[in-house]
Amino acid sequence: MRAFLAVDVNKELLEKIGEVQKQLAKAEAPIKFVEPENLHFTFKFFGDISREKADEIVGMLSEKTKNYHPFEVSLKGVGVFPHLGYIRVVWIGVEDPDQFSKMQMDFDGEFIKMGFKKERSYIPHLTIGRVKGAQNKEALVSVINELETVEIGKTTIKNLVLKESELTPAGPIYTDVKDFQL
Repeated sequence: MRAFLAVDVNKELLEKIGEVQKQLAKAEAPIKFVEPENLHFTFKFFGDISREKADEIVGMLSEKTKNYHPFEVSLKGVGVFPHLGYIRVVWIGVEDPDQFSKMQMDFDGEFIKMGFKKERSYIPHLTIGRVKGAQNKEALVSVINELETVEIGKTTIKNLVLKESELTPAGPIYTDVKDFQL
């Protein structure tokens, strides 16, 4: 299965995120926006894994998440990957991401032991759109600059979810495999 570990977005923030997507759409750039039901923070992308490897991940996470408690983060600011000169991904950031990042690095140490690649540099972010070309890039950059400090709101990180991703011509379909409470 094609799998990843995610943090879902609280439903209360979806409307505000949708407003940001509408503002970005005004640039009339070729952006494929992430549907509200698919919005999440990717904690770790595993790629194609066997059921045995999924079971190993579930076992580790069941134990490791016991060491963590829910914590609050503020979603703030729009940014891009890799950079404004060449935009592929548009995201919403996390203000004061230290706790989020420390937890990810701790878990990543366990994933490395399982044979997964180390994350180069983990920046907690919520992908809200993927840019499919350079049309109207100047207008898009202008809107992104306007949204650089937009405040979305606070959310409490209470759990991690192992998800399966099925790629279809209409877009990905995510299925929750296992939920891990902090």
